[in-house]
Amino acid sequence: MDARDGTIDALELARRLVRIDTRGGGERAAADLVAEVLGDAGFEVGVDEPEAGRANVVARRGPDVPRVPVTLTGHLDTVPADPSGWSFDPLGGEVRDGRLLGRGSSDMKAGVACQIAAAAGAARDRPLQLVFTFGEETGCDGAARLDPASLVPADLLVVAEPTANRTVLGHKGTLWLRVTARGVSAHGSRPELGRNALAALAAAATRVHGHRGWPVSPTHGPVTVNVGTFRAGVQPNLVPDHAEMRLDVRTVPGFGSDEAVAEIAELCGPEVELERLVDLPGVGTDPASPGVARALELLAPGASAREPEYATYFTDASVLTAMLGDPAVVVHGPGDPEQAHVTDESCSVPRIEEAVAAFRRLLGAS
Repeated sequence: MDARDGTIDALELARRLVRIDTRGGGERAAADLVAEVLGDAGFEVGVDEPEAGRANVVARRGPDVPRVPVTLTGHLDTVPADPSGWSFDPLGGEVRDGRLLGRGSSDMKAGVACQIAAAAGAARDRPLQLVFTFGEETGCDGAARLDPASLVPADLLVVAEPTANRTVLGHKGTLWLRVTARGVSAHGSRPELGRNALAALAAAATRVHGHRGWPVSPTHGPVTVNVGTFRAGVQPNLVPDHAEMRLDVRTVPGFGSDEAVAEIAELCGPEVELERLVDLPGVGTDPASPGVARALELLAPGASAREPEYATYFTDASVLTAMLGDPAVVVHGPGDPEQAHVTDESCSVPRIEEAVAAFRRLLGAS
């Protein structure tokens, strides 16, 4: 692998990235590897570390222009992985039976490697920008810490999240809520003297979980609400005076975070408190927008003739689109969406090769 002549083995780079532990942190090491490879390929690279051990990378090559045709982006962090539950080392980067094994192989270190490999071989006289972030898995934390002045607006933003090399034109919005109930403590043998916050919040959780009236978008599908965590109580003989749950809400066009908060507040009742922890807008590119059909065809021939798809997960596009002057967004990457966050995560090696070719077609025509 010699980035100086534009030759990068995407699979080998993906293996190196998988071997770097970025499970909820430590992205600086991955950022340094990415920066080194891109620097060798002739890119002007900036690495910013707003938190110790956590870093973003912004790289550009080609003439200075007020707006680049394409920005490629991906994230360097992964979700946790407990090795005791895996049949192989989640940080091993092993290749077996045509698949790259390890945490982040599908979500989304293979996608990052494919973008870098294609970018290194692209024509050097064409403007190109790459953005790689930390903390995407916890709410696009790294993207939110980028300095907008470090970015050049773009016509097209390509996110290499796992799509099995299908083209996806956006995704739902994301709202994470902390829901809190407060009660009055009392001895467990005299519960009538207290007010049980656990019981109150459990009833609210049941109402939210059982609600079947969430709207359905004709493009993005249904609003979903998941009761993700629940914490209450200290010991059995004490009436709990505090209970907290966290909700993951996926919003759609026409039913955003404000509407979701109002609906959930009504379901929970007046005695609970709601606090927004993460509030990311959805993304929806119109397939009829200028240049979109051509980009789709370059990435996946025949894609422009299919019904547009929109993902259920969120991406850094929720934050980056505003910073990049509202570009069209296409999500396209070699990872398998069903492999994201799972035990024994893996990624197809042939799809890695296909993704590099797809990104090369796009960059060669931009």
